[in-house]
Amino acid sequence: MCLQSCPAQRVRFPCTSSVMAASAQHCNFTSSAVQVHPVPMLKKAQANPALQFFKVSQNPIKLPSLKEVCDQGSLKEAFQSLGSLLKLQKSSLKLSLDGAYSPVLELCANKKALSEGQQVHAHLIKSCDLYDSVFLSTKLVFMYGKCGSLLNAEKVFGRMCHRTIFTWNAMIGAYASNGKPLKALELYRDMRVLEVPLDSCTFPCILKACVALNNVCSGTEIHGVAIKYGYNKVTFVANSLASMYASCNDLDGARKLFDGMKEKEDIVSWNSIISAYSANGQSVEALELFREMQRMCLMPNTYTFVAALQACEDSFSDKLGMEIHAAVMKSGHCLDIYVANSLLAMYLRCGKTDEAAIIFNDLDAKDIVSWNTMLSGFAQNGLYNETLLLFYDMQSTDEKPDLVSLINILAASGRLGYLLSGMEVHAYAIKNGFDSDLQLGNTLIDMYARCGCVNFMGHAFEKMPNIDFISWTTIIAGYAQNNCHMRALELCRKVQAVGLDVDAMMVESILLACGALKFVSFVKEIHGYTMRRGLFDLVLQNAVVNLYGECGYMEYANRMFEFIESKDVVSWTSMISCNVHNGLANEALELCHLMKETNVEPDSIALVSILSAVAGLSALKKGKEIHGFLLRKGFILEESLGSSLVDMYARSGTLENAYKVYNCIRNKSLILWTTMINAYGMHGNGKAAIDLFKKMEGERIVPDHITFLALLYACSHSGLIDEGKRLYEIMRSEYQLEPWAEHSACMVDLLSRANRLEEAYHFVNGMQSEPTAEVWCALLGACRVHSNKELGEIAAKKILELGTENPGNYVLVSNVFAASRRWKDVEEVRMRMKGIGLKKNPGCSWIEIGNKVHTFTARDKSHPQSNEIYQKLAQMTEKLEREVDYVAQTKYVLHNVEEEEKVQMLYGHSERLAIAYGLLKSPEGTPIRITKNLRVCGDCHHFIKLVSKVFRQVLVVRDANRFHHFEDGICSCGDFW
Repeated sequence: MCLQSCPAQRVRFPCTSSVMAASAQHCNFTSSAVQVHPVPMLKKAQANPALQFFKVSQNPIKLPSLKEVCDQGSLKEAFQSLGSLLKLQKSSLKLSLDGAYSPVLELCANKKALSEGQQVHAHLIKSCDLYDSVFLSTKLVFMYGKCGSLLNAEKVFGRMCHRTIFTWNAMIGAYASNGKPLKALELYRDMRVLEVPLDSCTFPCILKACVALNNVCSGTEIHGVAIKYGYNKVTFVANSLASMYASCNDLDGARKLFDGMKEKEDIVSWNSIISAYSANGQSVEALELFREMQRMCLMPNTYTFVAALQACEDSFSDKLGMEIHAAVMKSGHCLDIYVANSLLAMYLRCGKTDEAAIIFNDLDAKDIVSWNTMLSGFAQNGLYNETLLLFYDMQSTDEKPDLVSLINILAASGRLGYLLSGMEVHAYAIKNGFDSDLQLGNTLIDMYARCGCVNFMGHAFEKMPNIDFISWTTIIAGYAQNNCHMRALELCRKVQAVGLDVDAMMVESILLACGALKFVSFVKEIHGYTMRRGLFDLVLQNAVVNLYGECGYMEYANRMFEFIESKDVVSWTSMISCNVHNGLANEALELCHLMKETNVEPDSIALVSILSAVAGLSALKKGKEIHGFLLRKGFILEESLGSSLVDMYARSGTLENAYKVYNCIRNKSLILWTTMINAYGMHGNGKAAIDLFKKMEGERIVPDHITFLALLYACSHSGLIDEGKRLYEIMRSEYQLEPWAEHSACMVDLLSRANRLEEAYHFVNGMQSEPTAEVWCALLGACRVHSNKELGEIAAKKILELGTENPGNYVLVSNVFAASRRWKDVEEVRMRMKGIGLKKNPGCSWIEIGNKVHTFTARDKSHPQSNEIYQKLAQMTEKLEREVDYVAQTKYVLHNVEEEEKVQMLYGHSERLAIAYGLLKSPEGTPIRITKNLRVCGDCHHFIKLVSKVFRQVLVVRDANRFHHFEDGICSCGDFW
């Protein structure tokens, strides 16, 4: 593509500079000059020495006209030409002085060549009585204004005995263009007081000052003056007025003025109004105007295309953007860099990164805006690797990265967790003086936070010369997300100490820290603060619901959820997650049903929570419904959603379906591999788990701690002792992963289940870190099974010494004491539990019949069909006693009661009630699937084996440890669980 340069992309006052130039060019008509009251005189300009530019060539040749030389844009040649002209025309200097100096001053103004302009000024003072020439003095005012030298412009303006309207316009324009809009308005008022006649060129300059001050009142007043003198009919004045209204957020005023124009043939008028709508976010109106302009057969220019492309702001506008692209190509003009950059930005905003890349690669000359547009576009579309690769390409060119480039690269490095890349950019920023920028500093904090480098994050924050509210919010979020929760709360206090008000975004980070620390009292305090401050928007309401749930305060979470008037999908997801987190899977599914009734469709995050609830209940039918919903709605089964579906099928007892889902996912993440390995483990298929692990290694997927935990769990429940020990060593030596307490507990469980208790005890004593209660519990459980009272006593003592918040650990100790009939010790353990507020989790079993999950507890009679269930259970028990000599094993009842009561307690276990109900309601030949929250006791395990044989019924039972597939009197666990 060929490129052409053009002015800036967006010009609020497209005619201001040209108007000032035109004004200055015609100021030799002195009939409009006025005598004014004296203006305070500034210091007299000091003459500069003559310059080498004015040296005349020793070999005179025929020269082109001075204006032609100046039009070519070379200052050196212009000065040499001026010198030659002055030497040749000494005799007529008075007649040609204005014409000689005028084009050179214009060139200095256009080039913003202040030093050269001052030299011309000095030469004028030396050569003639400058201030008698209103024309040249006006030109000097104009030149100094364009070069940003207000002091010199004021000096020249102040020394002028006579001023024309062009002089006033030049000075007003100088103020308006150099950040002094108030002075521009003051000078305009002086003009009005002095009754200086206005011309059309006055209005663009003074209206620009009104925009800078956002002073629509003054702009409206000037509009009235324009109407009074008839200048509102001048096209460029009308355009400036429309631009003023639009810039001051009065689009109605701008549109009325535009619609009132009789002649709409001027492209600048259309550019102004289209740009106004586009800049104010009213894209539809901007694009409608663009189409109307096309219908009038007006030829768009660069400004038109840029404004129209800026209006294509999202994916819904991509077709219109492509139409504009086609119009650009049909216009027959070469694609200039400004339109090209706007096309890049449009395609990237619409998510069409490939189209943007094609345009970018076809550009012959890319400027820094082109590179930055692509960098930010890739980053905003989540293409972080591509962002870094593009940056490397940029470094191989002559284009040097600027502040915008660095901010985008830091953002991409943070998202990817590329600490080294981020640090390199940080070093470059320091070397090139960008590190003092506030936005770059905030991005640095975020990058270090995302890379988990808390120390560097804090150092970057402390080194920032200026800190704003975003800085505080980012650093607090960084500490909260990196588990430095107390530090996050300390900084929150500092924010309040320096007098800043905490906003909603900062509250979210503070709530995250409180949730991790389980500071419910602080959560309540923040909850009240947000309500008092009026910060309690939907985002925070959802966060508070989620936080109360995480802290176990379900009553508060429910009340907060009911308080939310307009519940969105995040509200429902938060409440469903709370119930799942607190073991209330049934309630979670009820919420899912209510959510459906309110016509709120779940997103992928909500579905992950719902699948977790389904998996917790082993509600296979419900899980299949959700799977069907996923397929109908076109969800991509990858990442967490695919893993959750695999886990749901595995925990619902259908390992085959779990593998089918796993196998159909193309891009398998580490989480998916680990989920499938765990699925094999919970079904007692340890060899398949190990084979899958080998396949994963062949795919060069690097395992993590969780992967090895799933593998050791699989080996433990399959009796694969040697394989488990080998994997434990591979984890440490080959992958340099230090074992967690959970890995050690798995190893102890692996050895203990095989009755290698002494080896397990030796392993515990050889641990580098202090063994946790979970490790000792693994040993104690095996001691109870294998009747090793000596080691069991040691393990029980250690558990009680360590203390724990897990009631299951105390229950295990109590059961070991009860098995030895140490009732006094049992009572002491139970009193200890009561003293620290722990309760034993009651045994509970679930079965899915029809569209409902039915729940049973031990000796439960709350079910509507309770009588039928107990009658069926009695018939089953009687048949087993009669046909296969079933006798209840009361040794598994660890209560100090009579033998007959022990038998009745066994008969009333929740899993038996669930099986009886399943036999009553399930179609013949259908497998019965039961889930229990605790380990199945030995007698119930034996009972279910006999049921599967006598009643020729397949039963799938998931307890707290693993799956048991019962068929024809045999269990898949091999009585090893």
